[in-house]
Amino acid sequence: MLKRALISVYDKTGIVEFARELNNLGIEIISTGGTAELLQKYEIPVKPVSDVTKFPEILNGRVKTQHPSILGGILALREKEEHMKELEEHDIKPIDIVVFNFYPFEEVINKEKPDLKEVLENIDIGGPSTVRAAAKNFENVVVIINPERYGQVIEEIKKDGDVSREIRSMLALEAFKKTAKYDWIIQNFLEKRFNYFTNFPAMLNLKYKKLMDLRYGENPHQRAALYKLMNTNETTIIDSEQLAGKKLSWTNILDLNTALELVKEFEEPAATIVKHTSPCGAACGSNLFDAYEKAYASDPISAYGGVVGVNKKVDFDTANRMSTAHFDCIIAPDFDDTSLGLLKERPSLRLLKAGPFSEIRENQIDIVKVTGCLMIQEHNIANVNDLKVVTDVKPTDEQLDSLLFAWKVVKYVKSNGIVLAKNKRTVGIGLGQTSRVDAIRNAIARAGQESKGSLMASDGFLPFRDNVDEAAKAGIRAIIQPGGSKRDQEVIDAANEYKIPMVFTGIRCFRH
Repeated sequence: MLKRALISVYDKTGIVEFARELNNLGIEIISTGGTAELLQKYEIPVKPVSDVTKFPEILNGRVKTQHPSILGGILALREKEEHMKELEEHDIKPIDIVVFNFYPFEEVINKEKPDLKEVLENIDIGGPSTVRAAAKNFENVVVIINPERYGQVIEEIKKDGDVSREIRSMLALEAFKKTAKYDWIIQNFLEKRFNYFTNFPAMLNLKYKKLMDLRYGENPHQRAALYKLMNTNETTIIDSEQLAGKKLSWTNILDLNTALELVKEFEEPAATIVKHTSPCGAACGSNLFDAYEKAYASDPISAYGGVVGVNKKVDFDTANRMSTAHFDCIIAPDFDDTSLGLLKERPSLRLLKAGPFSEIRENQIDIVKVTGCLMIQEHNIANVNDLKVVTDVKPTDEQLDSLLFAWKVVKYVKSNGIVLAKNKRTVGIGLGQTSRVDAIRNAIARAGQESKGSLMASDGFLPFRDNVDEAAKAGIRAIIQPGGSKRDQEVIDAANEYKIPMVFTGIRCFRH
């Protein structure tokens, strides 16, 4: 039988109504500080914690509930005669319900410039300790940390005079999840504040919040769900607002992520079309319509059923042109009203508003699961700071601009990856090949006549001169690649023979 409840809450949503119901059910209420004052204001009988502990709340409320008279009443095993005898000897009464929520630590650290003293003051000590004690003894104690559970608990008590084991265990698990999350947020903030943060800690604690169940995984027989990494400030697919269309699938999300990450690389208007996690077309343009037209023209056959990503607000003209092709999704910073109205006429087309692009990419990591373990790595920014022209002929400024464009695109192509580009637009993409020379041949075949005069980016070094021979045969005019092969000189010599400028980036950008 439930006789006594301890209540101490920062978020007082619904607590007056809940406490009144407990009182009506004959359950004695013990409470602390501000919570006790609120309940007394509404004429709900309350016994202050200090009356139970025979000790005042001290240190501006820092010490309240951490006392044997409280913790003993929570942790005692009712079925254990020895425990109950000890309680009686020390004049401790069992506590059957514990209702707590914590200081708003997350709110404080999300301020523009959080003050460390205020942050530390909002680390709750008694709350998590008391909640963990109650959750540990859930067979005997009902623990509630979520105001949304108040009604459910009252219904249980009214119906059966108690709370079922099933509900008790669910509430205990919810409590442990809350304390784990709370501690992780504190740890994460202090690591960054004290510059102790590392992407590769000895113990990897990842905190993701479930957002939704997906229609299915990669294939219809696989169940799947979507989780969001806590405390990230970067513009991501997960934070986008879906404005229209069917529920997102696993493959939609993978393709949308590639599309969004690719167009985030550019300041000028840019568009890409992604299929099976690799771009089949990408371009920059004088405006968004121009960029989209060029990206689509790169490979209109592969674009069918793909995902479109753009880095500027979608206008009516661009939307009108997009509506003539079949796409699964479009992601953009925003859509104007006319473009949104037009695109919504396609009920199955998913439209996502990503919002303004942030520039924050610090401490981002990529995670890959293989059987039995995880691998994590720093996010592949792969920005080029020190280009090295290694051939006798140097690229023109115009060629260099397009080479750098192609380099940014090839970062998002499955390895082995090759991008052929002209005037900041792709004309042929070779991807996922087991040999680099085949990736080059594949890109050339896709480009057709457009390969003549194009520029080539390779995500890995060119291992043999046959790569350059194929490029020269197709009329490719300049090459950007990481360099680093033991046959670099052989490759450079071949480029010099064909008078093809070649630039080394010094870094590789594989994408498996």
